Amino acid sequence: MTAGLVIVFAYLLGSVPTGFLMGYFSGVDVRRAGSGNVGATNVARVVGKTQGLITLLVDVAKGFIPAILAVGLDLDDGVTSLVALAAFLGHLYPVFLRFRGGKGVATALGVFLALAPWGAVAMVGVFGVVAA
Repeated sequence: MTAGLVIVFAYLLGSVPTGFLMGYFSGVDVRRAGSGNVGATNVARVVGKTQGLITLLVDVAKGFIPAILAVGLDLDDGVTSLVALAAFLGHLYPVFLRFRGGKGVATALGVFLALAPWGAVAMVGVFGVVAA
């Protein structure tokens, strides 16, 4: 029972359309402006850097919170993987935006930070080197 509830919670939390909400509260539909994506980069470009940063942090948290909850509840690895996948798929296919969401990069980072923090740090480091 607990596993099922955590999986549903993860999907619903992942489905919260942070970028869309940041745009909505600023009077902009980010799906119709800039790249049309609801991610942090488009929000920063269209609405503002502060809203973009908030979007990034909340999207990371959408992956981190359910994954760390699954670990904290000592759910087995298979269930923990399903929880992480549910959060990620919630971001990609959010029920609140007719299943049209973002790319999931920040949410996946949140999952990795919870489940493999040193691997996530290494991944971010490699990304930084490549991007530079």
